Amino acid sequence: MSDSDELKVLNPATEEVVATVPAASEQDVAAAVVRAVRAQTRWAALAPADRARLLRRFADVVDAHLEELAQLEVREAGHTVGNARWEAGNARDLLLYAAGGAERLLGKQIPVPGGWNVTFQEPLGVVGVIAPWNFPMPIAAWGSFPALAAGNAVVLKPAETTPLTALRLAGLALEAGLPEHVLQVLPGHGHTAGRALVDHPDVAKIVFTGSTRTGREVMERCARLVKPVTLELGGKSPNVVFADADLEAALNPFSFLDNSGQDCCARTRILVQESVYDEAREFLADALAVVVVGDPADEKTQMGPLISRQQLDRVRSYVPEGAPALRGSAPDGPGFWFPPTVLTGERPDGEAAREEIFGPVAVLLPFADEADAIRLANDTPYGLSGSLWTRDLGRALRVSQSVRAGNLSVNSHSSVRYWTPFGGYKQSGLGRELGPDALTAFTETKNVFISTEGPAQ
Repeated sequence: MSDSDELKVLNPATEEVVATVPAASEQDVAAAVVRAVRAQTRWAALAPADRARLLRRFADVVDAHLEELAQLEVREAGHTVGNARWEAGNARDLLLYAAGGAERLLGKQIPVPGGWNVTFQEPLGVVGVIAPWNFPMPIAAWGSFPALAAGNAVVLKPAETTPLTALRLAGLALEAGLPEHVLQVLPGHGHTAGRALVDHPDVAKIVFTGSTRTGREVMERCARLVKPVTLELGGKSPNVVFADADLEAALNPFSFLDNSGQDCCARTRILVQESVYDEAREFLADALAVVVVGDPADEKTQMGPLISRQQLDRVRSYVPEGAPALRGSAPDGPGFWFPPTVLTGERPDGEAAREEIFGPVAVLLPFADEADAIRLANDTPYGLSGSLWTRDLGRALRVSQSVRAGNLSVNSHSSVRYWTPFGGYKQSGLGRELGPDALTAFTETKNVFISTEGPAQ
């Protein structure tokens, strides 16, 4: 995308322009931060119950606009309409959950000699949130809503390709009565608006979701100002399937096809015990053949397009013509379509087996025993998510403790719930989002000692 003053938003299923929005400049970011600093002081001064009440009202307004938000997500991101409705509901539910936290942001009373010692959790100030294009609505909410509940102001930069739901959420916040400038959305290019947000000295923290490469740059730039970061980066998650597993459940193709594979938690490394490898291969071949790929606005569609021509070219580069693979089908014509694919001839140390493709492509790899499964599961720079499937409880516990990842599911493909913590090991990121401690990630701990021994004579 060129560095113009406007961002063109394309429908990934048709390649048609659905909206044009202004692109924020460095000066726009600076002005927004000034407004946010002023707004945050007033927002933090509200009683926690009043802040919570406004956030619950915000949730009610979002609830009244769920279908509108979902249809925006379909048009700008190519998500299936069923997924988009879930995402809008997730934003609403997170608002309600975070609102409860505003009234429960508790300090401690610590026993000490000679007095009382108490701690306070105080808001950081202005938080910069840089959201990605793969789940533009929920991930923007994950960074922004707990920060707001903790008493911070938020400046949110959505991805260049998917600004529409973020802009609408900010409008709904104003409709709900949140103070002006407490939640501002600035669409723009990463190397201008995003960099200006990261570099601004009055932005107290950055929450970034995106590639590991860009996350390293964000971390380096924040380090110059000793600015804290939360980074949710890449993934190459294993799906470890033992011979005693329920193969039909374990090999559900939507563990890696959901959102067309554009998911950091996608189980794109399918590790299957040797004794059931052939059976697994046959099951996946049949499963891919019946996946419905098409218009994301159609209720029957199971998988939509990729986000952009650039992403389509990237995914194609990992699947050479004639590569041994199981394949489904995808539409021809306009749109960024790629068929569901499982590579069957890839080596464990090959590029497709170790690098994040971010498309509907998985690799199928055999393993010999439990130790071999753990070795393969950990043989990646990433550590975000994963699944393991077995009826042996002891094995489930041993493997769960041995796999280096932040979010594991046993006999399930679930990864993210707003009431549990989410984040990665290794190059999958730093810090945690969501869960009962989400608000504390947006606070400083202040310690106050109060002497009970009176002034010195």
